[in-house]
Amino acid sequence: MTSIGIIGSGFGAIGTAVELTRAGHDDVRLWERSDDLGGVWRDNTYPGAGCDVPSPLYSYSFAVNTAWSRRYALQPEIHDYLARVADDFGIRPCIRFGHEVVSAHWQEADSQWEVGFASGATERVDILISAVGQLSEPRLPAIPGIEDFAGTSFHSARWDHDADLDGKRIAAVGIGASAIQYVPHLAERAEQLTLFQRSANYILPKPDGPLPRWYRAMTRLERGVWWFFGEQFSRGLDDHSRVGRVNRKVALEHLRRGVPDPELRRTLTPDYPIGCKRILFSNNFYRTVSRPDVDVVGDRITRITPTGVETADGTHHEVDAIVYGTGFDAQDFLSSIDVIGPGGRRLAEQWSEGAHAYLGMYVPGFPNLLVSYGPNTNLGGGSIIYMLEAQARHMRQVVDRLVAERHRTVEVRAEVEAEFDRSLQARLATSVWGNCDSWYRHPSGRITSNWPGATHPYARRTRQLEPEEFAWT
Repeated sequence: MTSIGIIGSGFGAIGTAVELTRAGHDDVRLWERSDDLGGVWRDNTYPGAGCDVPSPLYSYSFAVNTAWSRRYALQPEIHDYLARVADDFGIRPCIRFGHEVVSAHWQEADSQWEVGFASGATERVDILISAVGQLSEPRLPAIPGIEDFAGTSFHSARWDHDADLDGKRIAAVGIGASAIQYVPHLAERAEQLTLFQRSANYILPKPDGPLPRWYRAMTRLERGVWWFFGEQFSRGLDDHSRVGRVNRKVALEHLRRGVPDPELRRTLTPDYPIGCKRILFSNNFYRTVSRPDVDVVGDRITRITPTGVETADGTHHEVDAIVYGTGFDAQDFLSSIDVIGPGGRRLAEQWSEGAHAYLGMYVPGFPNLLVSYGPNTNLGGGSIIYMLEAQARHMRQVVDRLVAERHRTVEVRAEVEAEFDRSLQARLATSVWGNCDSWYRHPSGRITSNWPGATHPYARRTRQLEPEEFAWT
């Protein structure tokens, strides 16, 4: 029996496990470092945490959820849904909680991966699947003095629910996708809230609201409508496209209506093409920043002091608490795990100039290693679950063939991956992401996070395994 190990227990891991077990692969084990499943939807419990993809799209096709209570579901409901899928499809018993994977070393003699855990224990599997995702490791900014702050401080993905924030002077460092969700809640608790913005965001209105029980049966019908809308949105992530021009106009009008103060409006107006950075959705962020007890600071932070935040203009902002909404180590794919392939080749070294993999899933030189939500599979629009399912189906075909034909190993041919990467990077270079800096780009200059364009071409490309693209032994 072929043994399969999956690192993680988020949407990618659960979806892949369901795909494999339904195809008859019985020895599937998931390693989860926490004591609960859920990935980002377990970890991100900040006030207002929710999805910016419409709920009808945010469920697996094999387990469409028709019970969402809102058009845009919040974190507890999404986490509950994922837990329910794991239970309904028999995946929970496969999960080994409290197993933090720290290493994976290829054993040439046995054609297996030896997986090491933080506890010192090890396990061996024939096939190793990484489903740690791109947003699992919170990133604190490299600001001098960050360790010296004497008050309360934490990253939004590790929200301190016991912190006393009522009536306090709070600094929110970073105003991205998470921050625009929790900032309105912080403003309700703070005596004074100061937002430190590195760059302004394009923010679109969010067609959100509770869904009446009688309407929820429409979810299956809405799913197709929202998928089509997401495909058009993905194609329009560029100022030069018709959709891009419309999106930009709507975003700037949303800003004009929401922020009457012209000086504040200038601070909140992006100076880059729409789509370059993640487009955000909110109905209450602009209303919040217009409050008299909320300030927006556009000057660069130079250091953190024991009592506050100092900016480039020389101002020292006294605060009692700092919340960092500074994102994740999205470029450091699998960096927390020491992956060593044949001949002592380290994955970290192979990816030192930016991660790359065929279809975002297969790394040349690393047999029997598959990656869910890998390089260049993130989206600027649409639902990542659609991509994850496409990947799971393709990986299942690889495993099916490996087992049926009694191969010991499989890996993508180096020339196939190289040609795919050249073509992909050429497309990305002419996209909106190719002309600006964002977290999608590796320090080397490579765009390693995003897939260019809509999701359907990716699903079509991965629908059928092409065996000749791989080396089977």
